[in-house]
Amino acid sequence: MTVDVPLLFEVLLRAVAVLVAFLTLPLLVGQTEHKVMAHMQGRIGPMYAGGFHGWAQLVADGVKFLQKEDITPAAADRAVFRLAPAVALVPYMVALAAIPLSPTWVAADIDAGLLFVLAASTVAVLGTLMAGWSSANKYALLGSMRAAAQLLAYELPLVLAAASIAMAAGTLSLIGIADAWQWWWLIWQAPAGVIFLVAGLAEVQRPPFDMPLADSELVVGPFTEYTGLRFALFLLAEYAGIVVLSALTAVLFLGGWHGPFWNTFGWIGPVWTLLKTGLVAFVVIWVRVSWPRLREDQLQRLAWGVLVPAGLVQLALTAVVVVAT
Repeated sequence: MTVDVPLLFEVLLRAVAVLVAFLTLPLLVGQTEHKVMAHMQGRIGPMYAGGFHGWAQLVADGVKFLQKEDITPAAADRAVFRLAPAVALVPYMVALAAIPLSPTWVAADIDAGLLFVLAASTVAVLGTLMAGWSSANKYALLGSMRAAAQLLAYELPLVLAAASIAMAAGTLSLIGIADAWQWWWLIWQAPAGVIFLVAGLAEVQRPPFDMPLADSELVVGPFTEYTGLRFALFLLAEYAGIVVLSALTAVLFLGGWHGPFWNTFGWIGPVWTLLKTGLVAFVVIWVRVSWPRLREDQLQRLAWGVLVPAGLVQLALTAVVVVAT
C-alpha cells in the first residue's frame, strides 16, 4: 500500500487552515463586538490589554478563565456535563470547513454543501440541551427547554430561506450557488436573506433571541453551573456560530466572492467573501445593541406567525420565477 504524500500534505494543510480560521475569526468577532458596542453605547470599551485599543482583551479573558476552578456539581451527570461544551463547539468547526471563500479556497468541497453546513450547525444546539439537562439545576433545565423550543420553531424558516436560494441557483453546492448568483438577486432573494439571518440569530441564541440565557430570569440558563474553561468554550461556540452564520449568509445571499476584480486577481475573491462576512457580523452586533430581548411568546409568534408564512411565500415566488425563466 502506497501513501500519496502530496494528497496527505494537502489534507493536513487544509485541516490546519480551518483550525487557524476557527480559532482566530471568533476572537476577531468578539473583539469587534466589544469595540462596536462600546462606541454605540457612548463608552470606550477595553483599552489597556495589549496597549493598543485593548486588542488583547479576549486573550486576557482566556487566561482568566484558565485560572478559574473547574467545578462539576455533585448531582450532575458528569459525563454529559463535561462533554456538552465540545458538542456545542466542534460542529461549528466542521461546518466552517465546507464554507468556501472562493471556488478554489475551500477546505472540503461537498456537492450538497448547503445541507451539510445546516445539519452540522444544528448539532451544536445539542450541546446547550446537554448542558441544561445534565446540570441538575432548575434554571439550567428551563434554559435548555427554551433552547429546544427555539430550535424547533426557527429551524423551519431557516430551511425554507435556504431552499429558496438553492432553488434559484439549481444546486445545493455552496460554490455552485455563489457562482450562479446575480446582482439582481439582492432584490429577488432579499426576503429570504432577511428570514435566514433572523432565524440564524435565533438558532445561535443571540439577542434579541437569547431567551434560553435570559440573565435577568435564569442566571445564565443552561450554562449556570459551568465555570472556568468549560464556560469559556460555550462563549467561543457563540462567536463561532456568528462566524458560520455570517459566512453562510455572505455566500448564499451576497454573492460570496463576487466583486470588482475578483476574476483578475486570485486573492481578491476570498477578500470579498471575508469583507461581506464581516459586514453581516457587524449587523449581528448592531442588532444586539439595538433591540431588547423578546418574550418567549413573542419569540414563538414571530417564528410561526411571520417567518414561516413569509418563507413559504418566498419559496413559491422563487418557484414561479424559476419555472417561468
